[in-house]
Amino acid sequence: MTLLANGKVVTLDAVLDPGWIEVVNERIVGVGEGIPARPADVDLAGRIVVPGFVDTHVHGGGGASYLTATLEDTARVAEFHRSHGTTTTFASLVSTTAEELERQVVATADLVVDGVVAGMHLEGPWISEARKGAHDPACLRPAERAELDRLLALGRGTIRMVTLAPELPGGLDAVRRVCEAGVVAAVGHSDADYATVIDAVDAGATVATHLFNGMPPLHHRAPGPVGALLEDERVTVELIADGMHVHPGVIAVAARSAGPDRVSLVTDAMAAAGMPDGVYNLGHRPVRVENGLVMLVSGESIAGSTLTMDAAFRLAVQQAGQTLTQAARMASTTPARTFGLTEVGALQAGLLADLVVLDSELGTAAVMRRGSWVSGELTKENL
Repeated sequence: MTLLANGKVVTLDAVLDPGWIEVVNERIVGVGEGIPARPADVDLAGRIVVPGFVDTHVHGGGGASYLTATLEDTARVAEFHRSHGTTTTFASLVSTTAEELERQVVATADLVVDGVVAGMHLEGPWISEARKGAHDPACLRPAERAELDRLLALGRGTIRMVTLAPELPGGLDAVRRVCEAGVVAAVGHSDADYATVIDAVDAGATVATHLFNGMPPLHHRAPGPVGALLEDERVTVELIADGMHVHPGVIAVAARSAGPDRVSLVTDAMAAAGMPDGVYNLGHRPVRVENGLVMLVSGESIAGSTLTMDAAFRLAVQQAGQTLTQAARMASTTPARTFGLTEVGALQAGLLADLVVLDSELGTAAVMRRGSWVSGELTKENL
């Protein structure tokens, strides 16, 4: 049993100040405001506690990549992002050959079953060459029912999201097939017009993969994917809140338009997250990192990010004008709800004890996952 008290506790609709949280084994058993009935085991000393972050779009970090689909690299990526508050993460794959994608799906499925990551996200290869971003154009192709069926079977229920372009041949049928399998269909890396995106949402798509990036910009005579996805209440929109993919002012506009219950902060991080500037790989494509910005060595496109979820949370509050409760919904509650993750995403009794302790500048001071400190343990001795 662990009682944390004397800090700001961010719940779904309020900031309890001072607030307390009681944890027994893996779960939260109580949350309240004021002074708890017994002495605290951990004095938060005015720090801020938010739910553990849920990052549903991440490729790597800490010098390793989910794309290798090895236990060593996957554990390294997950551990790196846990140290920045991400207690639930998906392993996002990128466009590659059919044979390599099958290998990655089989290997990653084992890692999901083992609990190293919470699910798998296929970002491509069924995306638009016109909006490919850093994806290898040689690996892009229209979605075919046989390939989709084969990958869904190989995933054994661990594939949680598939990003595709609905305007491609068979695109809308692919959306329907993905949804029939109980997987979230996401519109992304798409050159579709407004009407086609609406058709995709009507067919079951419920997520916008990194809104604004990998799609035509919003235009007053051609609203395109941005207009369709932002206005539709059935859609959760991802935002890469690093200040480089999307300006903080645009994040503020999107959050005001959709509301925090429809905005999901993601990192889209790749192996270079947490590493020095230099040359790395995203899949088989070389990328260069300079001042935290990742670009293809060829210079044609941004190629993922070096973002962490604590930095995304911080930018949302400090630069995009979100309150602590709004930012917590966007970084935890909304992505958890979008994917039916019912045991995480909020600080409330009965849920898993996944939480992040932040300092006054919103830097990560400690991280608890399932009732155990996984980074920066807070005790009476080291406060």
